[in-house]
Amino acid sequence: MRALLLIDIQNDFLPGGSLAVPGGEEILPLVNALQPTYELVVATQDWHPATHQSFASQHPGRGPFEQIDLHGLRQTLWPDHCVQTTSGAEFSAALDQHRIEAIFRKGTNPEIDSYSGFFDNGHRKSTGLADYLRGRGVREVHLAGLAADFCVNFSALDALREGFEVVFLQEATRAISPDGYAQARQELQRRGARFGAR
Repeated sequence: MRALLLIDIQNDFLPGGSLAVPGGEEILPLVNALQPTYELVVATQDWHPATHQSFASQHPGRGPFEQIDLHGLRQTLWPDHCVQTTSGAEFSAALDQHRIEAIFRKGTNPEIDSYSGFFDNGHRKSTGLADYLRGRGVREVHLAGLAADFCVNFSALDALREGFEVVFLQEATRAISPDGYAQARQELQRRGARFGAR
């Protein structure tokens, strides 16, 4: 069975949000149109405590997009985003949520970031997404959402590691950095991911 994974289609990653992805709103009509063509639709949601250590605001003298070492992992410092229970963490009102069967929240541990919908960045804890998909008989996952070069990319890499066939729906995602996305795409293709519209 195929599943559609909707990655972090949240207000803070859309225009007006604190970490807006250029053109992020453009994917919404396509994402909504795709959903009825899948037996299973699952979403991930960035869900950070206000004191998350990936936020530049938690490191005096540091600014957004600087790099630090955070408990042995290279960490980009971000503007505060997707803080639990805030409007920025909510899914876009333009996203059709009727077919979403389950939501997997990530980034809840303030000490480690979680780009992937499957694991934190150190692969120290699982979100349970892989087991859930296997339990539903899923063999192939198609990914859409934000941002192509970060959370969608890392989710795709982990899906491959977990043994799923992966299709990256490139028209239904947008990147923060074109160069970053080009590098991510090259690595995903090398690992066996396919790229397509659906």
